[in-house]
Amino acid sequence: MELNGVNSNYAAYEATSAYASTKNSSTSKTESKTSQSYSDVAATYEASSKTVSTTTSKTDRSAVIAQLKADQESRMAQMQSLVTQMFSKQGIKIGTADDMWKVLASGNFTADADTIAQAKEDISENGYWGVKQTSERIFDFAQALAGDDEESMEKMKAAVEKGFKEATKAWGKSLPSISNDTYDAVMKKFDDYFAAKKSAAENQ
Repeated sequence: MELNGVNSNYAAYEATSAYASTKNSSTSKTESKTSQSYSDVAATYEASSKTVSTTTSKTDRSAVIAQLKADQESRMAQMQSLVTQMFSKQGIKIGTADDMWKVLASGNFTADADTIAQAKEDISENGYWGVKQTSERIFDFAQALAGDDEESMEKMKAAVEKGFKEATKAWGKSLPSISNDTYDAVMKKFDDYFAAKKSAAENQ
């Protein structure tokens, strides 16, 4: 089963989320943790055709942030339930999300055909946990938090970098290629953003 890459993708997303509560303090440290109630709630992410507008009002950005967070938490709950059910059939007990990641990282389990099929769909090119949609969600969330503020976007980029480092540390070994590809895709979005800002300033 190929759910390995989800941990790092979610950690990076959570890193930007954690930054939201500490962006007014330059000495605060951003840390990503997953703590939620798990259920079989399903959600569908509508991939944006363009990044969040940096000119949207603070109220509008707050609505975007709330929607992105709710969507992400619902999908994590759905995946947690799926994996928990799979492990239960094998007598493997997990109490927290951390326990789940440890078992997944160990590879000491077998996955049924339905779980494998769902995992493959989720991490496919256009799947919810695939590189395209995941990188879009992370960048859209960062941009919604930062607005049209380059300094804040620099901090968001640093938060994403920290999130992936923390994910690698928690995983205990090199992350799967899908995680690295997602990281590269997110960094490219940040680089394109800053390049566009620089170009606009030079043409003024």
